[in-house]
Amino acid sequence: MQTPPPSTPRTEPTDADVEAFKQQLGRPPRGLRAIAHRCPCGQPDVVETAPRLPDGTPFPTTYYLTCPRAASAIGTLEANGVMKEMTERLATDPELAAAYRAAHEDYIARRDAIEVLEGFPSAGGMPDRVKCLHVLVGHSLAAGPGVNPLGDEALAMLPEWWRNGPCVQPLAAPDPADELPAEDVDPTAIRSTYFSYVPLLEDGFSRVAAIDCGTNSIRLLVADVNPATGELRELDRRMTIVRLGQGVDKTGRLAPEALERTFAACREYAEVIREKGADKVRFVATSASRDASNRDDFVRGVMDILGVEPEVITGDEEAELSFTGATKELTGRDDLDFAKPYLVVDIGGGSTEFVVGDDQVRAARSVDIGCVRMTERHLVRDGAVTDPPTPDQITAMRADIEAALDLAEKTVPLREARTLVGLAGSVTTVSAIAQNLPEYDTEAIHHSRISYDQVREITDSLLHSTHAERAAIPSMHPGRVDVIGAGALVLLAIMERTGATEVVVSEHDILDGIAFHTALTS
Repeated sequence: MQTPPPSTPRTEPTDADVEAFKQQLGRPPRGLRAIAHRCPCGQPDVVETAPRLPDGTPFPTTYYLTCPRAASAIGTLEANGVMKEMTERLATDPELAAAYRAAHEDYIARRDAIEVLEGFPSAGGMPDRVKCLHVLVGHSLAAGPGVNPLGDEALAMLPEWWRNGPCVQPLAAPDPADELPAEDVDPTAIRSTYFSYVPLLEDGFSRVAAIDCGTNSIRLLVADVNPATGELRELDRRMTIVRLGQGVDKTGRLAPEALERTFAACREYAEVIREKGADKVRFVATSASRDASNRDDFVRGVMDILGVEPEVITGDEEAELSFTGATKELTGRDDLDFAKPYLVVDIGGGSTEFVVGDDQVRAARSVDIGCVRMTERHLVRDGAVTDPPTPDQITAMRADIEAALDLAEKTVPLREARTLVGLAGSVTTVSAIAQNLPEYDTEAIHHSRISYDQVREITDSLLHSTHAERAAIPSMHPGRVDVIGAGALVLLAIMERTGATEVVVSEHDILDGIAFHTALTS
């Protein structure tokens, strides 16, 4: 945004504010002390919380961002590698590091003025790294510009989330006197204990959390979902590159370091799910864990952290979920003129799913040609990705992809589809490159149409560029730099096999499909 939202005075929360929080968070705010910042729409977007919750639990995050639109936009920044880039700059820019440490000291001073929490850092990774942009933006909004340099930077990257009006339309605040005894009632106690922890949802909606753990990344979606209407209201969406499938194609096992990266992301996601109040969680694991001989270690670790057992689904189940996520929102939409039947292709890290269908799946097949698997199988020499790949490597990879397409076509009538819908990071990144986006922009990418000529040109460029050249592309996620060439080649081969003149790019995929299926069973 060109102009960040203006600073607003710290104010005591009203009952109407609490009702707004109840809808924003799906639960009452705990330990609420003040409204630290108000959105230009008039609703609170940052709350000041006590260092200890009413039950005594330490809560070091003094400034908590509550607006779901802002939180979702920040989650996109995190998924696109902004935190890693900021942390790297802290190590090389002494002036930035000093300003960030001063922000840390400001945060601690503000919290200590309420209550000292011995042994707890500030929040968000301060002062040495960037761990949570939500915290840094919350600090910037509460403290005003010039206090937290990286919070200010992240805030400037966000869209104007208030542009379409308030994120919630709360009902009239309840009268606490109608619900609690009037004698000696502390208004603060009302605010921290009056409301139920059950999210306030419209009829037909369920609040669910969906986790998709693939070969290259793990992703979380918390959303309010109405499966009957196909409506999905996103509360939090984030992605972490964990490379769970590191070396699986060669060793048949999940590497210890890959497991630990995945478990670290699960711990972060568990906290988000708890804060958002999702009443049902589904964890779906795909290609890498399906193939690994030590997948029981993975299952036990996830259960210990999240309390749910990961479903190591089949390739066909994966394909059906991808189709649901990509096409559910298209039903009954007059503004979208995509002809049926659809061919949905989900190019993952270890496999690619092919699904043909109209409103329902007609045929589906999963084949082992993911971007990570193809890269490790054909483009790695002496433990490193060839920079750039040789013609012989590209030829061998293309032959492997064509053989897999032959296999897929035995089950799925690829050439019958009238609309090709492409999902997942390889396809969305190609779209971002085709549009020359200055940064990854979900809204610009979703339902964009990329021509065959554009895909062919981009694929050729990626396969003949160096690591540094690919990394310099503004919309490139750091975790995709080495595997994007293989992913783009898979997409190109599919378009040539089917005769598609364009691909419709969808940001909604298996993760959204998991959410819809979870809501149906809630």
